[in-house]
Amino acid sequence: MLTISDLYDLSHTRAAAYLAGQTYPWEALEGISALILSLGASLPAAEFDHPEADVWIAKSASVASSACIHGPCIIGADTEVRHCAFIRGSALVGDGCVVGNSTELKNVILFDGVQVPHYNYVGDSILGHLAHMGAGAITSNVRSDRLPVVVHDGAQHMETGRKKVGAMLGDRVEVGCNSVLNPGTVIGRGSSVYPTSCVRGTVPGASIWKSDGTVVAMR
Repeated sequence: MLTISDLYDLSHTRAAAYLAGQTYPWEALEGISALILSLGASLPAAEFDHPEADVWIAKSASVASSACIHGPCIIGADTEVRHCAFIRGSALVGDGCVVGNSTELKNVILFDGVQVPHYNYVGDSILGHLAHMGAGAITSNVRSDRLPVVVHDGAQHMETGRKKVGAMLGDRVEVGCNSVLNPGTVIGRGSSVYPTSCVRGTVPGASIWKSDGTVVAMR
């Protein structure tokens, strides 16, 4: 369940061709900036504004005047960027997304329909189609000992070779309010996380992570 094909329907992102060339999602983190620059240069001027270098915003998107957006960045069609959102750069935001008040993004791919609507931090992460993070839920992307992040799946331990890896959320994942997703967390398609959880390792698809760390299959 750790591969890109396990986690994502690539028909819901402008990064489809790029991601299809990778096996595991964390492998894609290194090239997000270059990807955005390449995609941005080919976006139609009739559909996207280009307000500053390396920033492209769909004309149908709604961006609050208080939002701070640094490039490279693409904001997709019909996406809403709310009050005081902070996009630090290397953010590919899909169509129909919500980037909420005081939410911070850095080095991310958000598939179409992703919602990070209230006080979220999402860094070095990939969020699949229709994934949703509740208020205050964050991705932690650096280990406390600053060593490279390892993805753990039962007895399997996969070296990422990166000191910064956040969370890989499959399509339609729901993360409860005030939860922390520890570095290298992978959550399978359609799974849910209880509010105030501290999640680490992998969560299979169609499962529920309870706040005590118990994982059960959805009924």
